[in-house]
This record gives sequence, structure tokens and C-alpha cells, in this order.
Amino acid sequence: MAECGMKALSVLEAARSRYESLQISDDVFGESGDDSSDNPFYSTSGDSNSDNCCLEAGDDQRAGETGNCQNGGPPGSISKTQAEEDGWSDTLHDITVAPYNDTYGPIQRMPATATCMDFFQLFVPDNAIQNMVTQTNMYAKKYQERFGSDEGWRNVTAAEMKAFLGFVTSTSVHRCESVLSIWSSGFFSNRSIALKMSQARFEKILKYFHIVAFRSSHGSHGLYKIQPFLDSLQQLFGCSTFRPSQTQVLHEPLIDEDPVFITTCTERELRKRRKRKFSLWVRQCTSTGFICQIYVHLKEGQGPDGLATLKNKPQLHSMVAKQLCQNLSGRNSIIFTGPSITSLNLYQEFEKQEIYCCGLLSTRKSDCTGLPQSMLVNPESPQQRGQSRSMMRGNTSLISWYNKGHFRFLTNAYSPTKKGVIIKRKSGEIPCPLAVEAFAAHLSYICKYDDKYSKYFIFHKPNKTWQQVFWLTISIAINNAYIMYKMSDAYHVKRYSRAQFGERLVRELLDLDDCSPTQ
Repeated sequence: MAECGMKALSVLEAARSRYESLQISDDVFGESGDDSSDNPFYSTSGDSNSDNCCLEAGDDQRAGETGNCQNGGPPGSISKTQAEEDGWSDTLHDITVAPYNDTYGPIQRMPATATCMDFFQLFVPDNAIQNMVTQTNMYAKKYQERFGSDEGWRNVTAAEMKAFLGFVTSTSVHRCESVLSIWSSGFFSNRSIALKMSQARFEKILKYFHIVAFRSSHGSHGLYKIQPFLDSLQQLFGCSTFRPSQTQVLHEPLIDEDPVFITTCTERELRKRRKRKFSLWVRQCTSTGFICQIYVHLKEGQGPDGLATLKNKPQLHSMVAKQLCQNLSGRNSIIFTGPSITSLNLYQEFEKQEIYCCGLLSTRKSDCTGLPQSMLVNPESPQQRGQSRSMMRGNTSLISWYNKGHFRFLTNAYSPTKKGVIIKRKSGEIPCPLAVEAFAAHLSYICKYDDKYSKYFIFHKPNKTWQQVFWLTISIAINNAYIMYKMSDAYHVKRYSRAQFGERLVRELLDLDDCSPTQ
């Protein structure tokens, strides 16, 4: 009995040791005070309250894949003969990914005296705020020339613009549905900050607020009013401020409404609020949660790079992946992808650039071109949990793994011969290929990050798409700023939680004398 216990402990420790880097920010939002010693994002503990969130869709997966079996395989998949001609084989061999030489983390060392505003302005610097001032005043002037003067308007200043950003950002801390609630007498009123600016003045700035006041001859796509700001963020999220770890993930982060609000709103309100005209894709560091790159895709109209014209979803998602990874060539990064991005052609193209991948494959959502049909249909004989089979073509492996349903993975980053383990609260140890273990560990971290991230959305919901994108990216910038803070010396001076960091940032934007977060 003791021998079995020792064996289980050794398996647990071996699994944890492979993902030590994930512990750098396992308490990234600081909700539990001091950093926890265990990593809650990878369920290797018998007392864990939740199973791995990425590999629990067995029933849904099984239902979706069964229909394809009757037709001999999904579109683009190839027969056994064709697969052999293309180089697919049951003979497996080890592969090696070149070492990752970069050290991940903040590039710029911030002093222990750095404020929350200092970290925020790593991504939204003074020149960006001054541009908002200039463009807002230009738009107000042009608007009044066309529609008549506005007696209550005067040009906005940089201090007022920071206060304006602070008021709207406060909705992410206090989770009020309308920013105007600050000046009300209701539950969400906040007299401590309402005195900084009158409601009438705030509404005037809100009315004329712009990033780009006028359409230029060179920019007519749907995001032209925010594109310069997005370009600036892309550069600052990139390698100029933060260096990501070797493992990163491409996905659509959770950007829906507050779950508490969704359960209380009417069906009509819910339909109206879900009609977003854009989707957001990100490249995210799996060791820290830092978002390194963003891509906004308009569902209608023309985008800056022509991707809006692509109607084929796999082709669109492949192009989005290329946009997000365009700066990773030659760095030996490992990218985890979801079913909509995972494809053999994309992985082969990335491998030529020394970008390696591991992704979940779906016969309904993925581009299965060039993949053997025999690996994409469910076998007739019953399978045991943890049973797997693999095929290789060059350095690319196609893995079929069973866990209450058939899960398929495509990878050129992990050897199919190396074994791993998924340890779950109810099921115990489930053997699996190392690629499956790695995918589960890193994607679980991101799932947990997104669950926390959704609590700190800016709740202000404008009608215009460019404004929705702007406030969403401001939310991402604040979360990135908090990660930078957590990894700096300033965190060891005052260990703010994410909520306290947001509250202090609001007060610093408003230039209030007492900037201490309330308890």
C-alpha cells in the first residue's frame, strides 16, 4: 500500500516539475493574499476542486465526431493508401525542439517605488493620452461647425482625459452597469470620485471622445478610428516591454458579459448585448497570462488586411494565426491552438519558421486536409480510458486519445513516444501521450486566467464598435500592467490584489490626493 502511495506521489511530482514555470503567476490576480504554493491551473492534486477544464468535453466531442464516421472521414482527409504515399506511418520516433534561449518576463525593470499609473503607462503612455485630447477637441470643433455650437463645451485637457479614463475604468472595479451611476444616489454611486468632475462635463467628453477624428485617404476600413491606438498597443505588448515564455496559446479570450448580469437580464437584452460585430484573438503567454499580441476581426465590412473578405472559417483562422505569430520566427516557440486553428498545412508552414505547435483537432471545426481518415474515425472496438494510438509524418504526429470520448491532437512539438499523465480528482491517474499532458496543463492555466479576467472588464458598453474595441483593449492593458506589477519589486512593497490595483489606478488617474485603495 505504501509502495503504491509512493508511486502516485512520484508521478504527481514528475508531472508538476514539467510545468514549474506555470507557477510564476498562479495567483496572478492576488485574490488569496500571498502566492499559493501549488498551481491551481493544473489539476494534479487529489484535493483539487475542479477537473481539467480543457479535456472534459467527451460527450460533446463524441457526438460531433460520430457523424463523420459514416462518410469515411471529414472533408480533406485522405485514404490509407494516399496516407502511406504522403509519408504517414505507424512507426514513431523521437523529435527534439531546439532550446528556448530567451528569459521570459518584463524587459524594463521598474523601481520599487513605481505606482500603478507607471505600470499602466507602459502601455498607454502620455503621448497616447495627449493624442486623445487633440483628436477629441478636433472632432468637437468639426461637429459644432456642422451642427451648431455647443455652449457647454470647452476644450478638454490632458488631466481631464485621464480623469475620463479613470471614471470609465472604475466600472471594472465596482462592476456597475453604467458609468453614470457614479453620480447617482443609487447602489453604485461613488461620491469619493464623483466630486472630481461633474456628470455634465463627463457626458460632454463622452459625446466627443475620439482617437481618430477624421477618416484619412489611406484608412477607410471599419477600425480606422482606433487603428493607431491598436498599432501602438501591439508594439508595446510585444518585445519592447515583455518577453513571453516558450509556450504560448492562440485563442479567443472570454469577452462576454458578467455572468451574474446574464442570469438576471431579459432574453431581449441578452440578444442585443451579444450582437458584437467583432471577434478578438490573442497570443498569450501560458506561464504568466500576459497577452503579447491581439488581433481584432470585424465580422462585417473590410479589415485593414483584407481578412474580412475570407468566408472560409479554417482559412480565416489560419490567416489570423499567421498575423498573431508574425514576430515569432526563429525563436523555437511552442504554440498551443484550439480546433478552429489546428491544421497540418499551418503547422508545416510554422515549422519552417522554427515555430512549433500542439493543438486539439476536431473533425467538425478543424481543417483536416492531408490527415489520414483511419485516425479521424472512431474505432468499432471499445476503448479503455487513457488508450492512445499515433501516426507520424516527418516530425508531425497525429494522436488519438480516449477519455470518455475520442480526442485528437496534432503536434510537431512533442515526441509521440513520450508518456505523460492526467491526474484528476475523481478519475485518478489517466495515462496519455506527453503532448496531451502539456496541452491540458497550459490550456487549463489560460482557462483559469480567463475566468478571473472576466471579473475585471470595463463594464461601460458603448454602441459603436470602435469604442467597444477601445475599452476592451484598455481592459487588456490594465491586466497586462498588473502582471508587470506582480513581477516587479514594487509588488513586494505593497502586495495589491487585482481589485486593489484597479482601484488605486482609478484614483491615480483621477489625481486624488489619497490614492490608497479602500478595504
